Amino acid sequence: MKILRRGREVPLEDRLKALGSAADLAEGRLDGSVVAEARKVVSRAGMRGSLSVDHTVVALAGATGSGKSSLFNMVAGSSLAPVGVTRPTTSKARAALWDPDGSGPLLDWLDVPRRHSMGSGDNPLSGLILLDLPDHDSIELSHRQEVDRLVAVVDLLVWVLDPQKYADAAIHDRYLRPLARHKDVTVIVLNQIDRLPDQAIKRCLDDLARLLAQDGLDGVPVLGTSTRTGLGLTELRGMLTQKVARRRAWSARLSADVATAADTLAAAANLTPRSGTDSVDRLTKPLADALAQAAGVPLVVEAVAKAHRHRAIMATGWPITRWLRKFRPDPLRRFHLTPTSGSSPNDVWVAGRSSLPSPTAVQRSQLDTAIRQIGSDVATGVPEPWAAVVRHAARSRTDDLADTLDQAVATTSLGVSKRPHWWRAVGLLQWLLFAIMIAGALWLLAYFGLSYLQLPEASAPTIGRLPWPTALLLGGAITGLLVALLSRLAAWLGGRHRAHKANKALQSSVTEVGERLVLTPAQEELTRFQNFTEAIKTASS
Repeated sequence: MKILRRGREVPLEDRLKALGSAADLAEGRLDGSVVAEARKVVSRAGMRGSLSVDHTVVALAGATGSGKSSLFNMVAGSSLAPVGVTRPTTSKARAALWDPDGSGPLLDWLDVPRRHSMGSGDNPLSGLILLDLPDHDSIELSHRQEVDRLVAVVDLLVWVLDPQKYADAAIHDRYLRPLARHKDVTVIVLNQIDRLPDQAIKRCLDDLARLLAQDGLDGVPVLGTSTRTGLGLTELRGMLTQKVARRRAWSARLSADVATAADTLAAAANLTPRSGTDSVDRLTKPLADALAQAAGVPLVVEAVAKAHRHRAIMATGWPITRWLRKFRPDPLRRFHLTPTSGSSPNDVWVAGRSSLPSPTAVQRSQLDTAIRQIGSDVATGVPEPWAAVVRHAARSRTDDLADTLDQAVATTSLGVSKRPHWWRAVGLLQWLLFAIMIAGALWLLAYFGLSYLQLPEASAPTIGRLPWPTALLLGGAITGLLVALLSRLAAWLGGRHRAHKANKALQSSVTEVGERLVLTPAQEELTRFQNFTEAIKTASS
């Protein structure tokens, strides 16, 4: 599968690095054999580039009876290879070398022990290493393996076909079609055309060109030759001379190998020109909402509001009701969400589990559905099988989610330890009003004692017609209750404000957990895919 390519030529070295990077990124995500083949291409390219680039390795490949060994001898100008008709005669590749100096390491790497020097000096074919390969359809498995090995590494391939078997599906399916990216380093020779009537030669060559076009090899040179009459040999020699003189066949071969490996990786990843990904930022809020429900954030927010009102009443309520309030539990202490020190303006928390109730089955189901949906949304635009990897990455740390969320809630500063300054002022006022009420009560009690002991009565001072002791008793009680009611109203408003701030803090903590345990793994896999896509584009350029 081909993907969209940039409109510029990238140096071979950069393409090789990109292919190696793509293989590393695809490790564990795509078919291991495809990744291994890409790495093999990178390794092979590095080895070939380190050997003689002044020599061009050309291989003659073909089926039994195609006459490639005869063609090898004709190009070499010497009977170097034995010629057979009905059975394979070439068991191991042999080489004819023109100007062989420096070719030893290259031939050692190719593992071609049979070498024939055709001389040195000023020769149009200087730098050519011509290989005669075994038959690709040999009954001997070792012969076919030798062909497969060398076809994958030589610089230029000359496929020798014959009029009887040029349409054989075996060679087209196994060898020619996979070489669609190797047009620049492939030559097709229809040998033994002397066996055809003159009017049939062009028809066979045209039909062969049609079959090659179906293989993706349209435009590849197609020559008709005859080793018996010498027809086409001059053209073949001229083409080889031209290819050898350029000294670029080796890099063209490696370039085609890189492109083919990149196409194979792209096909394994189902890449298309439309493959793309979106930002995951839009997914943060829905994930945070689902996590907040599972973590019990609404319960904590409600408890913050109640705790603020509870503590406000404890600090500003009527002293008698304030004392009764001590017997009611603090809503936050019930959940183990109180700071270790309330004297500091900043909450100091102890890491650990809270006593919040565990998520219900419905909440767990909703959370699981939300995470799966997040994985699917993150993977939008990513083709299979990589999309499955992205979805799995989103769920990869769900086992840690419950404890991490609980700890995040338990360690979030809820801003409840700082006491408003007005609480102290109102608390002092309530004690003053309580003292006034007690003073009035004691005053009245004194008058009651005098009357009970039948002692002379003293007249009490009055405010209008109301005695001062009564005024103090009633005034202190009524004013204290009124101040308590106003304080409760202020505490209710303050509780809402504290709950809002606590909700923001908890949402921030929960969002951080969601990003770290759900979105970040998925985003990392998404980034890996994006880098893979860029590497494939570079390798295919």
